[in-house]
Amino acid sequence: MKASAGGYARASSLRNALEMLAASDGNGRVLAGGQSLVAALNLRLSAGDVLIDISRLSELSGVTETQDGLRIGALTSHAEIGCNPLIRQSAPLLSQAVEFIAHAAIRNRGTIGGALAHADPAAEFPACVLALGATLHVEGLNGSRDIPVEDFFQDIFETAIEEGEILTGLSVPKAEPGEKQVIVEVARRSGDYALAGVCLVKRADGHRLSLFSVGPKPILAEGAMVALDQGNIDGAVQALQAEIDPPSDTQASAAYRRHLAGVLLRRAAARIEGGNA
Repeated sequence: MKASAGGYARASSLRNALEMLAASDGNGRVLAGGQSLVAALNLRLSAGDVLIDISRLSELSGVTETQDGLRIGALTSHAEIGCNPLIRQSAPLLSQAVEFIAHAAIRNRGTIGGALAHADPAAEFPACVLALGATLHVEGLNGSRDIPVEDFFQDIFETAIEEGEILTGLSVPKAEPGEKQVIVEVARRSGDYALAGVCLVKRADGHRLSLFSVGPKPILAEGAMVALDQGNIDGAVQALQAEIDPPSDTQASAAYRRHLAGVLLRRAAARIEGGNA
């Protein structure tokens, strides 16, 4: 099956991209790495759209250090996330996640902004930025907005990005001295989407725990976080399994995903307490 698109234009600047998006009468789709959008077009899940290519906007790429965190451009590739020394040092959860993402060709082309804007509930990066407490940056013709990650993911493939806006990047806090971050998942084969996954961050002021592939969006397991802060891993597992409502599909049943989530939480906690995060 061939892709069906209503047109294509390459943006020369962010402003140019926003102007073209505004002129598309709601039919504009932003094309970055294209690893999700092109697949949707090929399957005719999205058709008749005007593709606005932002892939060559250098101002949306790269990683910079700020006073209290990192600013990551939306067009930064998965591969760059995996090897960037600033990310490895200050947000290692993101670097670890790259090892689970698909295959080398997709990691070279796919972008972190594309993954976050697509908001696939089985993807690693949305759950990672939720666990890290990131802030997402979007821009439209009327200005920019900073969106707390807790408000960004709204439903399956739905985010707080409004019509006419483009995700330009994200900010994540620097890891504190002694902070530990870990991601664990179970998939049928290497490169497949996870049946269930857990991101766990342990900071001086407590834990942040997020899950993916167990609901319509990444989930912040607040009840389990309270139990982890109290050192109660059994209570954390029980709270976690009560907080999620995973789907059943051809890959796994809801009961199996709920069981996996508890197993993965124990693995993540053991890695962190054992110093292997």
